[in-house]
Amino acid sequence: MALFNLTEFFAQIPPGARLLGLDPGAARIGVALSDVGRRIASPYGTLLRAKLKQNAAEVMAIAAREGVGGLIVGLPLDGEQKLGPRAQAARDWAHAMSAATGLPVALVDESFTTADAHERMIEAGLSRARRGEIIDKAAAAAILQAALDAMKD
Repeated sequence: MALFNLTEFFAQIPPGARLLGLDPGAARIGVALSDVGRRIASPYGTLLRAKLKQNAAEVMAIAAREGVGGLIVGLPLDGEQKLGPRAQAARDWAHAMSAATGLPVALVDESFTTADAHERMIEAGLSRARRGEIIDKAAAAAILQAALDAMKD
């Protein structure tokens, strides 16, 4: 399947279908889920990064269980907002995940989402160990919320 810009992406999603936010990292994939009205993103879980086929099966299981109609994947642009090697890898992964799951996908700039999530957790007084447990899904929620907020305008 193709990568869509957000406007085209949202036009592809059936009414009432939720969205799944994914933050693919080197070791883990953060997962977030929108509400049915697509207004609020909530941290959902974390997947261990594995072969695409295994991760796609896990994503498809979540999508079927939660009524997901599309994927929002974080795009790690470099400091100049350009596609560096990490962004290219994320884009390629998003294409492959879309093809493997049959779900449409859109990419959203994830610049600073993990750092921002860390900062909020530190301010909330979470321990380093607890932050490590939830940072990936918190970053995925920030990515998904950015997409939801962009479509409110």
